Amino acid sequence: MLTNSDLIELAEFRRDLHRRPEVSGEEVETAKSIVAALKPMSPTRILTGLGGHGVAAVFDSGNDGPTVLFRAELDALPIPEQNDRIDWPSEIAGKSHVCGHDGHMTMLLALGRMISRQAVARGRVILMFQPSEEDGSGAKAVVADPAYQEIKADWAFAIHNAPGSPFGFVSTRAGLMNCASLGLRIKLSGKTAHAADPQDGVSPALAVAKLIPALDALGQGEGGPRNDDFRLVTITHANIGEPTFGVAPGEAEIFATLRTAGDEKMESLEKTARSIAIAVAEEFGLGVAFEVRDHFAASVNDPDAYAVATKALDAIGVPHGQESIPMRASEDFGVFGWGAKAAMLCLGPGENHAALHNPDYDFPDDLIPIGSAIFERIARDLLGTA
Repeated sequence: MLTNSDLIELAEFRRDLHRRPEVSGEEVETAKSIVAALKPMSPTRILTGLGGHGVAAVFDSGNDGPTVLFRAELDALPIPEQNDRIDWPSEIAGKSHVCGHDGHMTMLLALGRMISRQAVARGRVILMFQPSEEDGSGAKAVVADPAYQEIKADWAFAIHNAPGSPFGFVSTRAGLMNCASLGLRIKLSGKTAHAADPQDGVSPALAVAKLIPALDALGQGEGGPRNDDFRLVTITHANIGEPTFGVAPGEAEIFATLRTAGDEKMESLEKTARSIAIAVAEEFGLGVAFEVRDHFAASVNDPDAYAVATKALDAIGVPHGQESIPMRASEDFGVFGWGAKAAMLCLGPGENHAALHNPDYDFPDDLIPIGSAIFERIARDLLGTA
């Protein structure tokens, strides 16, 4: 059980993390802070450098039983914070914890305090602080790390805060929780020319004008992600040539984010998008190249893990339902579900709370005891108490 002193210390730790955000792949100091916070809990083992800068604390009962993993994310976002309502704003220009990962990490540390004081009876608890969630690469890197095989989970759970839901309300369901998504960079190559003689070059301008609506038409998000055929294509960036008046452009690029209601649909959508780009490039005499970025697998809740989670919610009186899910937004936690029974829970900070990735978002510290209590009940339901 957490004391008032615990809650004060944990809130201050969360605010310190908020002041010092590090983006995907750069979470060196954040990982060091987590390790320092874990050591007084005397876990059986602390693993570092997992999949990059990942940290895992192992609390081993010494008795046979399943391994239950609870995950939080280390990384922040490349978003300038704009929030004059808090006394702990980001001190790193252009970077901020406006997705709540600082709060997610702190909930895991709160769980660690409780497990360290009253051990589980069997099996192992793993506190997994995962790097690079925001670009979709972290969970895959952790699971592929040979060191992860030593602590491979049988069960995996995560909580993500979900603005728009009532404070303390959990949204979850069996099946799809978060859509699959993929960032497709399309580069068109032609030939520059003097702006006075554009016929001497090969401009990608008209190709871009044709390609953008063609990609957009591939998916408008009809029916939402509960529809198995849900597809959404969002153009997030486009650039043609250089910002000058004397040169007809010779190159262009388009960034398109593709979303589908499951991994199996993504391959088809990506193939179609590439085919359209190739056809348009050929029509205008252009070269075309592709690059995939920010590739997220769908996050799908296992029915058994969902049942364990909702039983725990009922036991401690946390209201729950299936409002606002599955989400269009992606989450790479689903990768842990490839080898474990996994479930994601979405915890509400309030209907009027600033949205995720808004420059004025801040994680509510009052969610820390709720989230950690949910995790602890799940752990004890699966592993008992020594």
